[in-house]
Amino acid sequence: MAISSTTSLTLVFSLLFILSVSATILQNTFIVRVQQDAKPSIFPTHKHWYDSSLTSISDDKSSYSGDTDTSRVIHTYDTVFHGFSAKLSTLEAQKLQTLLGIVAVIPEQVRRMQTTRSPEFLGLKTADSQGLLKESDYGSDLVIGVIDTGIWPERKSFNDRGLGPVPAKWKGECIGGKGFPASSCNRKLIGARYFCNGYEATNGKMNETTEYRSPRDSDGHGTHTASISAGRYVFPASTLGYARGVAAGMAPKARLAAYKVCWNAGCYDSDILAAFDAALADGVDVISLSVGGVVVPYYLDPIAIGAFGASDAGIFVSTSAGNGGPGGLTVTNVAPWVTTVGAGAIDRDFPAEVKLGNGKIIPGVSIYGGPALAPHRLYPLIYAGSEDGDGYSASLCLEGSLDPNFVKGKIVLCDRGINSRAAKGEVVKKAGGIGMVLANGVFDGEGLVADCHVLPATAVGATAGDEIRKYITSASKSRSQPTATILFKGTRLNVKPAPVVASFSARGPNPESPEILKPDVIAPGLNILAAWPDGVGPSSMRSDKRRTEFNILSGTSMACPHVSGLAALLKAAHPEWSPAAIRSALMTTAYTVDNRGETMLDESTGNTSTVMDFGAGHVHPQKAMDPGLVYDLSSYDYVDFLCNSNYTTKNIQAITRKNADCSGAKRAGHSGNLNYPSLSAVFQQYGEHKMSTHFIRSVTNVGDPNSVYKVTMRPPSGTLVMVQPEKLVFRRMGQKLSFLVRVEVVAVKLSPGSSRMMSGSIEWSDGKHIVTSPIVVTMQEPMYAIRVFIALSISESAWSWFVVHKGREGKGRKSFERRTKNACNVD
Repeated sequence: MAISSTTSLTLVFSLLFILSVSATILQNTFIVRVQQDAKPSIFPTHKHWYDSSLTSISDDKSSYSGDTDTSRVIHTYDTVFHGFSAKLSTLEAQKLQTLLGIVAVIPEQVRRMQTTRSPEFLGLKTADSQGLLKESDYGSDLVIGVIDTGIWPERKSFNDRGLGPVPAKWKGECIGGKGFPASSCNRKLIGARYFCNGYEATNGKMNETTEYRSPRDSDGHGTHTASISAGRYVFPASTLGYARGVAAGMAPKARLAAYKVCWNAGCYDSDILAAFDAALADGVDVISLSVGGVVVPYYLDPIAIGAFGASDAGIFVSTSAGNGGPGGLTVTNVAPWVTTVGAGAIDRDFPAEVKLGNGKIIPGVSIYGGPALAPHRLYPLIYAGSEDGDGYSASLCLEGSLDPNFVKGKIVLCDRGINSRAAKGEVVKKAGGIGMVLANGVFDGEGLVADCHVLPATAVGATAGDEIRKYITSASKSRSQPTATILFKGTRLNVKPAPVVASFSARGPNPESPEILKPDVIAPGLNILAAWPDGVGPSSMRSDKRRTEFNILSGTSMACPHVSGLAALLKAAHPEWSPAAIRSALMTTAYTVDNRGETMLDESTGNTSTVMDFGAGHVHPQKAMDPGLVYDLSSYDYVDFLCNSNYTTKNIQAITRKNADCSGAKRAGHSGNLNYPSLSAVFQQYGEHKMSTHFIRSVTNVGDPNSVYKVTMRPPSGTLVMVQPEKLVFRRMGQKLSFLVRVEVVAVKLSPGSSRMMSGSIEWSDGKHIVTSPIVVTMQEPMYAIRVFIALSISESAWSWFVVHKGREGKGRKSFERRTKNACNVD
């Protein structure tokens, strides 16, 4: 259909009229910068000048009476920025730019929050109209008990604005003490206690000039972990200018209770157990414990015992996996009734490069906020462990090991180890050095931790450290001065790959119960920004007089409270869920693929990581809210597990306070049959060619009432995995169905004492949910002495049978023994 020219002109003029009206009526916020001294003397204040200017350019002067109550000024600025902000139409903004004294008229941008990064990295966004934060009301009225070094209650992260009254169920107290009046608590921090009797029993009376006999935090660790789990929204937040944004914990409306058990000399089991006891009586919903130690049998582990009591009462317990990585068998807090959390990196880092005199750029990381090194200048570079130094102690930059005559005015390369990373920088600074490069050792690998150094400093990997040493040696041999500088690049976001498994994060297998995969999951734990006390410098050294409201730390201690906060959100969204159900939801929805779409890397090597590094994977909070199925457990299931782990009834009673009858448990199978969300089988190769085992699992429907789940198997390499049935048909919410997993393996060639681990997965899906369980198979070759003993035992028994049934004796004995030993691969 044709359009006439008259109609076309009418449409054009109509469009122009609409655009003109829009330019006049539609308003947006503009930020107006003014020349401070340009204010006409007729106006008593800058605010009067701004109002008058807006009146003069107003499209509708009748709507403005001149009263301050109707001022269009949104904010006035008079410190770092001189000017104001106001709602203006496009035409008004153009007119304003023509006025005397107006420097700039800037349209406001709508920006998305850049938090401490880990909430956003985990997908917890306040702008979402639905999701875990909204469904749980940000964890409101759930109580997280943090067993740690205490708390600094005045921090903004612990303000109680907008929170309702203390939950009626709460029975706790706010115990006052030195520097901590009982009034320090509020509707956010609803309880605080301290436990020092165990500490003082070993060390004598505490030195109250260096630490507080109260819940107040003199270390910083407890304040940091508490704010990660449940800190309020705080803006602006940063550490020495790094990681600027809005700080927030995982469950911003959850209540906190601080239980101080850690002191200058450490955290004592008797105090930790007392804290568990008090937390249970007070009425916490979640316990966060970023403390670890040597793995011992559960009946000798007060943390395992205290955690069992908490789990038995329906309290979720989150623990740190430990910082003993990247070596294997380093994971701690391995009891199956606690959730063990390893550490990963988020998509943010703090690059600080080393530029060598030969032009080579070496990557590193640092959080240094002081005066930078002079630009475009290279400084003399030395290795502290060179021949001119004091040997091994100097290479580590230990206290008193550096010669000022050798160090003064130079950048010093120090090896990592023994003393703290930040302390090495202080040693260099005392000796007159102007900068430090901290190099990882071989065991540390390529994993880097950013620190708040007291002088210009950066950390580099083991390979980079070797390269810098070679450069120093080469330059010195050619009689030219080795030189370098450090280039600080600030904060970098959207880093790839992420997440990666942090180098320090402790690894499996589980030293106490190899049938239980640990760690369970990983969460953000590398370079995490959170609240920090006033009395401690960001480097944690007494000589550091700098003060900051937030600090950046790394460790599985930082990963643990992320999961504690997420558990509070899940408990708020699903009050009926048990601690085991919450852990199951976190594990079966975890992911193992990074932001490149590939399997997560191990930071220490740059190679692909494994289930021994990350457990079920990296937590995914939004998916955990609706997992579809959960693997639930009761306290009696844990008792059966202990029975099948060959714990005595007395041992079991020490852990559980229950009288155990292990006869039924033994008939049920083995310890791997605990209804855990992961499956782990360990095969000892005692000469058998084929071996097999089975797992029995039960899943509870927490998704759609009528749903059908079908299984997908990804068996570990070289194994045969069968699942029966292959389909689970649910008719209602809360219904439980069981399935059996059979695993068959063939012996592999291994040297005595060695092992091989293979992993795969089992997935149940109804088309909406994917419920994933890792399955791990470990083949172990016994040590030689054990193999000989087993071979001879088999040979003796078999020969007796042979004589009885075949009537053979005498010269045939040696030949039979030889054949038997050969079958067992014994020389």
